[in-house]
Amino acid sequence: MDPSTGSGPVSPQQVETRLVTAGRDTQAQKGFVNPPVVHGSTVLYPTAEDLHAHRGEFTYGRHGTPTTRALQETFMALEGPQCAGVGIAPSGLAAISTTLLAVLKAGDHLLVCDNVYRPSRNFCNGVLARYGVETTYFDPLIGAGIEKLFRPNTGAVLVEAPGSQSFEMPDIPAIVGMAHARGALVIDDNTWATPLFHRSLDSGVDISIQAATKYIGGHSDIMFGTISANAKTWPTIAENIRLLGVCAGPDDVFLALRGMRTLAVRLNQHYRSGLEMARWLAARPEVIRVLHPALESDPGHAIWKRDFTGASGLFSIVLKPAPQKAVDALLDTLKLFGMGYSWGGFESLVIPFDCDGYRTATKWAPGGPTLRLHIGLENVDDLKADLERGFAAFNAA
Repeated sequence: MDPSTGSGPVSPQQVETRLVTAGRDTQAQKGFVNPPVVHGSTVLYPTAEDLHAHRGEFTYGRHGTPTTRALQETFMALEGPQCAGVGIAPSGLAAISTTLLAVLKAGDHLLVCDNVYRPSRNFCNGVLARYGVETTYFDPLIGAGIEKLFRPNTGAVLVEAPGSQSFEMPDIPAIVGMAHARGALVIDDNTWATPLFHRSLDSGVDISIQAATKYIGGHSDIMFGTISANAKTWPTIAENIRLLGVCAGPDDVFLALRGMRTLAVRLNQHYRSGLEMARWLAARPEVIRVLHPALESDPGHAIWKRDFTGASGLFSIVLKPAPQKAVDALLDTLKLFGMGYSWGGFESLVIPFDCDGYRTATKWAPGGPTLRLHIGLENVDDLKADLERGFAAFNAA
């Protein structure tokens, strides 16, 4: 799949147009292009009858404003026809925890992909365990073999495609088929691809979660999460958002909406640059493996090509065996790659990681030190030069 042609089931031009136009009403906005940032808690009612009936387009700031409405309409346009509603949360983790609390109850069983975002795992092992929900972790490559793990009380399956450190690609349609046959819901953490490159609700997923802190915001300046749900699950999600008091600040809502307008342009550039850098790194003598599902050599490539229309700028590399001081020398030499625990912004990032301490269904043995890279919007030749300096320090140490 060529990022320059935008091949895939959804026309990029149509997506780009929807991202620019959805959620905008210039007449209602007095001619301004962008909706106003509504800072407000109290909504006044014109009559006592309206007050008694809670009649009005908006009733209280926590439940929504014109700004949040604009963002929700834009996100629904991106998610496609299977999306019945979009909930807003103050972070990606808040979106995950809100969703799990909404669809599970005491005594339920939850299946979770072993490569899931580590804070999601901590929530399952901490809060859900205290509330009487048992979690079983499974190999992300299990596919239809997940059938053996279901119990009569299995309420949901949580997947992440691909895992945001080790990048295994689960077979979502196969998992969905097994889950739905047993009455269980499927939740997908779709932060890596966003609905621009993977409309997981179209694959049968019931709830799609984004850490909109990442590519949706796009500028490393907000904390934000979204919960996109199909018609079956949206009433439950909406009710629990109200009951839990989950909301996000108006300025972050506005910045997320602003990020949506340029998402297609930015993410296509991340895709191109990331794939070029992954191929360049795969040829480096210091690198024994690149973990990137868009590479033809990756074990998850066939599933990625079948289910996704693009890739983001996030992937990992396995270095040849080396002492920690050599890896640290590489990291300390880099100038364009910052060291920080996030991604999805305009800047390139790198972190060392080791999954061994938080895997239970699979064994993490990559064969050497591992680094996760986020390829930002810088010129790729400059990024290659920066890494070349880092590799020189790595080899010298």
